[in-house]
Amino acid sequence: MFGRVRGWLENRKLARLPVTRAHWESAIAGWPVAARYQGADRDRLFDLTRRFLVRKEFAAGGDFIVADHMQLLIATMAVVPVFGLGLGWYDGWYTLIVYEGTFVTPDNEMDEFGIVHDAGRELAGEAWLQGPVILSWGDVLESGGEDGYNVVLHELAHKLDMRSEGPNGAPPLHAGMDPQRWHDVFTQAWQALERAEQGGEPFLDPYALEDPGEFFAVATESFFESPAHLRQVLPALYEQLSLFYRQDPADPK
Repeated sequence: MFGRVRGWLENRKLARLPVTRAHWESAIAGWPVAARYQGADRDRLFDLTRRFLVRKEFAAGGDFIVADHMQLLIATMAVVPVFGLGLGWYDGWYTLIVYEGTFVTPDNEMDEFGIVHDAGRELAGEAWLQGPVILSWGDVLESGGEDGYNVVLHELAHKLDMRSEGPNGAPPLHAGMDPQRWHDVFTQAWQALERAEQGGEPFLDPYALEDPGEFFAVATESFFESPAHLRQVLPALYEQLSLFYRQDPADPK
């Protein structure tokens, strides 16, 4: 009963949402990942983006104005990870705060891991357990390059990870997935990146080695932004992410 009422209310909001297909296409035209979704998949990506917009709230950081095209691009990036999962994976939080550039956290702030930082940290993005996602628009614009960087994918991966015992690199797995296999594959990938960094040729952003949660988030960026590269250097990790996200971006159908 509640699900039907929620769906009815959401559809009413969608009918009033002033977003046309042309507006959306223009907003995402510069993001190469969106080009993988064609035909019925592209129609669904558009629908999920609109539903994300009526379920979540965008707020400005400081005096920055979060224009409509910015919201459309960020929302589209946000729904790509849950394209095969459903928007319900983002239940429990509601707000995205967007700053013009990097932002500085307050002194003596406790982060999402429970660590208190004496001095403020300059960040491009942050995701809070049962709290907002905070983004730098300047860093959103850095997405789509060969380095696989995407701050939206990164922070939304943290949100998915947080659905199971906090941001520890072990999101809730689907039936049929083996948690031990997940752990073993990610451990081996971590060790491989450590060796590659020591040799001066890391194949992923070394920031992944901060902790398991960051490794999962960085791997997610690469999975969607540079999937062929990830499949080549870490095929077992790519396979696990493909099973989890229920997508195969290196071989789109």
